[in-house]
Amino acid sequence: MYNPFSLVGKTVLITGASSGIGRATAIECAKMGANVIITGRNTERLNDTFKALYPSEAHMQFVLDLTNDGHVIDTIPKLPPVDGIVHSAGVMRILPFGFVNRAKLEDLMDINFMAPVALTQALLKHKKITNSASIVFVSSTSGVINSAVANSMYSATKGAINGIAKGMAIDLASKKIRVNCVNPGMVETPLYDNSSISLEQLEEDKKKYLLGRYGKPEEVAYAIIYLLSDASKWTTGTNLLLDGGYTLL
Repeated sequence: MYNPFSLVGKTVLITGASSGIGRATAIECAKMGANVIITGRNTERLNDTFKALYPSEAHMQFVLDLTNDGHVIDTIPKLPPVDGIVHSAGVMRILPFGFVNRAKLEDLMDINFMAPVALTQALLKHKKITNSASIVFVSSTSGVINSAVANSMYSATKGAINGIAKGMAIDLASKKIRVNCVNPGMVETPLYDNSSISLEQLEEDKKKYLLGRYGKPEEVAYAIIYLLSDASKWTTGTNLLLDGGYTLL
């Protein structure tokens, strides 16, 4: 059956695959026929994701700290050429701006911005990204469209991601490599489990969404699959907004 969203024959590298959007994306990409390479820092959770993938002998997993340049350089030669990259690894830090300092900001920027950028550069240098490949950054509405109380650092990292993605889309177009971002609103992921946000605050916040709820990781994964697939071969340098109507109000 004809399916322009099929990923059959494509090899896709997904970071942050041990939980949340990264895990959902890995599972859904495998269902769509992709050969999936997953990375994450937590061995046990990464194994759980790997076991959940639609069976294929071509799937691979690497326990990898993306902020460790040496670790990344050692891993690159072990990877096959990839047709898609999903930069899903990231963390959120809630902190009022008055308490932000250089060390905390640099730490968050290193994880959310520098790590995926450096990984992409390393893959390009070692010719591990095929021509006509698709690179997808998991960004956010925060820092691009809006922000929130005590969210200035996180917003800064996501604003930077969107900025560099547009520049990359221009610079890599000659290779037919597409670069896009998905910009979700709040999604039900473990990212907020250890934050200072209470359950009551989260329930109150959900009322601001026209569809009455936060998104699900799988719903973001479906949008990422569109950007990885041949269905979006004329799409580059764009932000795909997924916010349940939040920014309409």
